[in-house]
Amino acid sequence: MKNKVVERFLKYVTFDTTADPKNANCPSSEGQRVFANYLVEELKSLGLEDANVDKNSYVMATLKGNTEGVDTIGFISHLDTAPDITGKNVKPRIIENYDGKDIVLNRELNVVTKVSDYPELKGLVGEDLIVTDGTTLLGADDKAGIAEIITAIEYLVNNPEIKHGDIKVGFTPDEEVGRGADLFDVEKFGAKYAYTIDGGIEGELQYENFNAAGATISIQGRNVHPGASKNKMVNALHIAAEISEMFPASERPETTEGYEGFYHLNDLNGNVENASMVYIIRDHDKEKFEARKAHMQDVVNKLNEKYDGRITLDLKDQYFNMKEKVEPVKFIVDIAEEAMNEVGITPKIVPVRGGTDGARLSFMGLPCPNIFTGGLNFHGKNECIPVGSMEKCVNLIVKIAEKYAQK
Repeated sequence: MKNKVVERFLKYVTFDTTADPKNANCPSSEGQRVFANYLVEELKSLGLEDANVDKNSYVMATLKGNTEGVDTIGFISHLDTAPDITGKNVKPRIIENYDGKDIVLNRELNVVTKVSDYPELKGLVGEDLIVTDGTTLLGADDKAGIAEIITAIEYLVNNPEIKHGDIKVGFTPDEEVGRGADLFDVEKFGAKYAYTIDGGIEGELQYENFNAAGATISIQGRNVHPGASKNKMVNALHIAAEISEMFPASERPETTEGYEGFYHLNDLNGNVENASMVYIIRDHDKEKFEARKAHMQDVVNKLNEKYDGRITLDLKDQYFNMKEKVEPVKFIVDIAEEAMNEVGITPKIVPVRGGTDGARLSFMGLPCPNIFTGGLNFHGKNECIPVGSMEKCVNLIVKIAEKYAQK
């Protein structure tokens, strides 16, 4: 399995599937469609005859069970990679028996993964690491998940003595731009429970994520020649700065961790006449989440009194904490935790400081915790993944399927 999962992953990262947030089509990039078609043919070659892809590049397939009376479960990953950095012409390499020192990814460009910046590398001494060449992301988020799922399916096909029920496979487009679950057909998928394979370091098991909202604050200023602007000019940029200062610096992403929520100023554009601020609001606790939204509205209301209604707020919910939907069937988390212990993985049950397809899918009727891929430092040039963690994820998927049959 080790060689298979690495071989698949190295093949998959050659597909450029960078999501395009400016393209409203689904998929947002043609590379995702090409990759989806490739995966369908691969699944068919493994004997999953119903493997199919729809017009929006959602891939689905079924590994038929070999025992009766078992709940149908699913495993889901996403096709796309983050638009933060290019996923074109990815050139991975394997560092064998990592020595725990800084990793020079690209000497010519002076791109180095420093242990001082990424201290989690200290725990990977002796591992074989797959890294980038310092010019692109790697794509372990989430092509590692796809490679792990398909390799586990292949193992079950080749080892029919392992009892399991029907297993559904699903690959979604455009997760990285928040649209992965938009057109996912839960009824067609046909699973009772599922797991996204889309987490980070080995052992991660997550069934809590942020409640999320997005906000656009638009500011209408008034531009007058600065030489004659006294009591006339209204500078939209200064109003934007004033708004920013009304959210605590201690409640930003760079100052929070764990269950701490935040306000994140994600984008700021403008001039004296007009300015626009894009925020995201995040909190695991529903009451605190609602309070954060109310505070943002209060900020806008207060400054509108000062600036004669020049500010408008467009505030919309994006997704909610899947804990609400998973806790009533918490045994699906317990099964995954038990499976980890049985295959030699130390479970790390932590909240997702973000969102996954699983959050949306849980509210669409498919309870869906999230499991690690093994990758680190996603969305950047310093992304890497230990080969051993990929192998353990494959073992875990097989064990979860087996445990459902046992129960």
